[in-house]
Parts: sequence; C-alpha cells; structure tokens
Amino acid sequence: MPPPDRLVPLVAALVAPVVFGLSVGVPVGVMTGVALWRWMPRARSPAARRAAREQDRLVRQLPLTADLLAACLGSCPAPDQAVAAVARSVDAPMSSRLEAVVAQLSLGASPEAGWGQLAVDCPPLAPLARCLVRTSLSGAPPVEALSGLAHAHRAAASRAAHTRARRAGVLATAPLGACFLPAFVLIGVVPVVIGLTAHFTQRL
Repeated sequence: MPPPDRLVPLVAALVAPVVFGLSVGVPVGVMTGVALWRWMPRARSPAARRAAREQDRLVRQLPLTADLLAACLGSCPAPDQAVAAVARSVDAPMSSRLEAVVAQLSLGASPEAGWGQLAVDCPPLAPLARCLVRTSLSGAPPVEALSGLAHAHRAAASRAAHTRARRAGVLATAPLGACFLPAFVLIGVVPVVIGLTAHFTQRL
C-alpha cells in the first residue's frame, strides 16, 4: 500500500472529477493533487519522528537555557555546579543533555571538551556549545555572549512563526483558487470565445 504522502494526493485527484464533473473536476483534481503532494510532510519512521520532535524541543528550549547559563555562570565560580543548577531547572530533553556535560566536567574534562562533545552529539545545541567554547578559550565572561545568543534565537523563532502564519494563509486560499479559476474560465472566458468564434464564422 502506498504511503499516506502519496496516497492522499492521488485520491484527491481521482475524487475531484466525480464531485465537480469532468470539465471542472479534472483541472481541480490535478491542481489539488499537485498541491497536496508538494506540501504534505513525507512519511517518516517512528524513530525519525521522535528524533525530529526532540530536536524541535531543544531548539525551543535553547533561549531560556542560554539565559539561565548566563546567570549561573556569571555568579558561580565552578562551571560544573552552574551547569548542574541549570540542568535541574529545565525540562527534558535539555536537562539530560546538560547532565551529560556536567558528568564530563565533574570527571575533569575541560569546558572546551565538554561543550565541544555536546555540539557533536546534538547539532541543535551546537550554537550554544560553540558560544561557551569561545568564551572558555578567550577567558571572556560568558554572560554577554549567552544573552546575545538567547536574543538571536528568540528573534529567529518569531520570524519563523510569522513565516508559518503567512504560509498558512496562502495554503488556506489555494483550494478556493483551485475551485474558482476553472469556474471563471468556464463562465467568463469560454462564452466569449464561443461568441467570437460564432461571429467570425457567420462573417465568413
């Protein structure tokens, strides 16, 4: 059986001629099927879906985590204790990622090694890890860099939300356009073409 991302557009293309008739239904079905095939999410395995959901949650948690790390690292001289405090304050899956860093720091790993491994293991948190690696190597206080990272990610999330809202509006009007365009052609254009054809035929 075909996956849903291929079956649904095919069904829409076949049902439209039955509902609207051949003259209107064929173009409506073709356009609807193409639109659904283009915009429907592709079928993925359960493991891939879980991984994608976890990455989305990590990206959403990153700004708050950066702010908390800025506050804790700025007031606590021990990096592992500061990161452990933040790990206790955030929800999963961020908490488990930070706990892994705490474990490495507690065993004597350098901040560069601990955060660098986080960037390798968890790509969504790579910006946070790179920020902390840079501040550790340069000796600069991490507060300003982490606050800037949190602000940049919040701004990016806001832009992405506006983009999704605009895209949803376009997708909501697409079916109406698919229905009204063939009707406009049949009602407004075809009679004019037929009339002009008849007129020129009579003159000939």
